Amino acid sequence: MAQAPAPKPWIDAIHAYVPGKSAGDDGRPLVKLSANENPLGSSPMALAARAAAQAPSLYPDGDSTALREAIGRLHGIDPALIVMGTGSGELLHTATGAFAGPGDEVLYSQYAFSLYEIVARRCGAVPVEAPARDYGNDVDALLGAVNERTRVVLLANPNNPTGTYLPRAEIARLHAGLPADVLLVLDQAYAEYVDPRRDDGSLALAVRHANVLVTRTFSKAYGLAGERVGWGTGSAAIVAVLNRIRGAFNVSNSAQATALAALQDQHFVEQSRLHNAAERNRFVAAIGALNNHGLRAVPSEANFVLVLFEGGLTGETAYRGLAERGYIVRWLPGQGLASGLRITIGQRADMDAIAAALREMAEAA
Repeated sequence: MAQAPAPKPWIDAIHAYVPGKSAGDDGRPLVKLSANENPLGSSPMALAARAAAQAPSLYPDGDSTALREAIGRLHGIDPALIVMGTGSGELLHTATGAFAGPGDEVLYSQYAFSLYEIVARRCGAVPVEAPARDYGNDVDALLGAVNERTRVVLLANPNNPTGTYLPRAEIARLHAGLPADVLLVLDQAYAEYVDPRRDDGSLALAVRHANVLVTRTFSKAYGLAGERVGWGTGSAAIVAVLNRIRGAFNVSNSAQATALAALQDQHFVEQSRLHNAAERNRFVAAIGALNNHGLRAVPSEANFVLVLFEGGLTGETAYRGLAERGYIVRWLPGQGLASGLRITIGQRADMDAIAAALREMAEAA
């Protein structure tokens, strides 16, 4: 029998990315608070544009020209320094693969986005995890893990799945401590949920330095997770590399039209941010009232909260109890977070129901 094609040995070490569930183990549909989707849906302007998008029989603009120009106007960036992706995940893959390979190391923090290990292993690089501090990125630990094999540092701010946030000074300190030949990728998937007065300065770093890439997405605050649109910005050299290896026609006609309209409705984005901040604050306060039962909310700047279970009620029991009550959240034992649940901020009634259910279970534990 002829030998079958064999993948590269490092591919066997990859565990496929697991998305948030939308149903219980028995297949019963549940209120989905496991994937950090926007509970307000999508902008009406975006939905109208999607309905009127160019015919699917025609190829899209391979350079997403109008969309890049609109992003550039909004953020004050030269459109030539913007690269589009099929979600920001494509850009994380292409950037890591462009600058790291077998024998190299890709560095990120403990409790980081689970995709980071996958993008490192996909190109044959060694994933390296620096210890976290209070469930967040620790600049000193990251810098202490850098060596001559480090080629890429991946950092989400706010961090997923913990919601923690590094201020501008810490982001700048991390960058200043890295060798010039190490690429710093600042993953800002949740940036629109952060108060603009607390901007971490990542976009400005990308303008000034040749070794910084910032990635963003339309999946979260813009409410377009199903359209798969992301973008990144960095130096002309970095953008040129990514444009050479990204997918051809990687952003569809409907995705380009929908995202373009979504950009024009900044009122919707601001309403999404304000709704999230208000409901997140209410939910965190409700969890705070359960501290004496061992429940604790990790401070979050994202559209989710990581709730830790350090008393009689365990994370697994709470996860299953919420599913029985009609809610699916994210339990992450595979990321060392068996004692926690990542809970997306949803509608007010849902957050109140979850808080009440957690109180009931905690008091009974």
